[in-house]
Amino acid sequence: MSWQELYQQKRMTAEQAASHIKSGDRVVVAHATGEPGALIDAMVKNAKAYRNVEIVHMVAMGKGEYCLPEYAENFRHNSLFLGASTRDAIAKGRGDFTPVYFSQIPDLLREELHPNVALLHLSPPDEHGYCSYGVSVDYTKPAAEIADLRIAQINPNMPRTLGDSFIHVSELDCIVEADEPIIELGQAKIGETERAIGEHCASLIQDGDCLQLGIGAIPDAVLLFLKEKKDLGIHSEMFSDGVVELVEAGVITNRRKTLHKGQCVVTFLMGSRRLYDYVNNNPSVAMYPVDYVNNPAVIAKNDNLVSINSCIQVDLMGQVVSDSIGPRQFSGVGGQVDFVRGANLSRGGKSIMAMPSSLVKKDGTRVSKIAVQIDAGAAVTTSRYDVNYIVTEFGVAKLKGKTLRDRAKALIEIAHPDFREELMEEFHRRFGG
Repeated sequence: MSWQELYQQKRMTAEQAASHIKSGDRVVVAHATGEPGALIDAMVKNAKAYRNVEIVHMVAMGKGEYCLPEYAENFRHNSLFLGASTRDAIAKGRGDFTPVYFSQIPDLLREELHPNVALLHLSPPDEHGYCSYGVSVDYTKPAAEIADLRIAQINPNMPRTLGDSFIHVSELDCIVEADEPIIELGQAKIGETERAIGEHCASLIQDGDCLQLGIGAIPDAVLLFLKEKKDLGIHSEMFSDGVVELVEAGVITNRRKTLHKGQCVVTFLMGSRRLYDYVNNNPSVAMYPVDYVNNPAVIAKNDNLVSINSCIQVDLMGQVVSDSIGPRQFSGVGGQVDFVRGANLSRGGKSIMAMPSSLVKKDGTRVSKIAVQIDAGAAVTTSRYDVNYIVTEFGVAKLKGKTLRDRAKALIEIAHPDFREELMEEFHRRFGG
């Protein structure tokens, strides 16, 4: 039987596909901008047919309606990285958070959280019957490879990304055609603080370096200050529109990479339609599952790997908090520690943690993000043994190889001026002098 005949046999409506999900099933959903909206909407619409369906994924970029209180008996969300639409459910006990490094999620699914159902979002098949995972390869492809049931939303708007990014029609169980826009990531607002941080980070990047960039205003600001650099490369869990601009400007060429020379290597994508059009059928962009891209041993094969990530708080010992605010879970570790360790193992590599020096709370009070101690109940994301550079709008603190005394002194120098006296008092209590 031809793949075209198989495709027609497996075609159905989203409602028919949702009826294949059973009470008690564990459903793994494609990640971030790869969320299959039509399938999720149909599943939520069919909620009364379910009891205790476990929804597992990382960042939710869609509506997240399965987290609403009215569906508490039907769905329970198991988050691997909290987002805006899922945070409340975890905080109020309607959902759960499982701590896991991004690189280890495929093994988690293989060994601990076997998926009964994988909800996929794919490009239309090519002439050989292969669909691309598009913007979400990461844990989505490994989940599909082991799931009992594979339900695929086929969308002509999904870019056909290359690399290890394909599944054949014969491996799908249910096919739903749905033409809808791919979720787009809005542009982060870059203020003067972010610009200053970006400029400091960019000062640590040399011609020929290979970059990993996170999400948000600070990584976007870094890109603004790289336009005079030459032959930069990308090996990152994701990238957005700013990378496209630097490729088109001839700044990112990947020529000097020591692994996957000539290619940007990523595991998922978040951006605008411009980004999705750029990566479509583009052999200079290679997408692979996250247990390859984020494996520290693989990352380290890239010489001069510079990782740049954001954080919430740093204490005077250099302990970094990135995923919780006190005991309240805010996000997740994602790939931060994967890339910190990979960069530290890379020949000539650097890992950078970047953040504003202070935060203005809702009541108008300003607090220092360089703290005497991390907030009670907060979890350390990157340990003091792994930390390398800390950057704020006031400068760069290199902590690697420094004593606790010298670390504290370096961090106080880049703290907000309003808090330096208070931090110095603690410094003298702790270290004398």
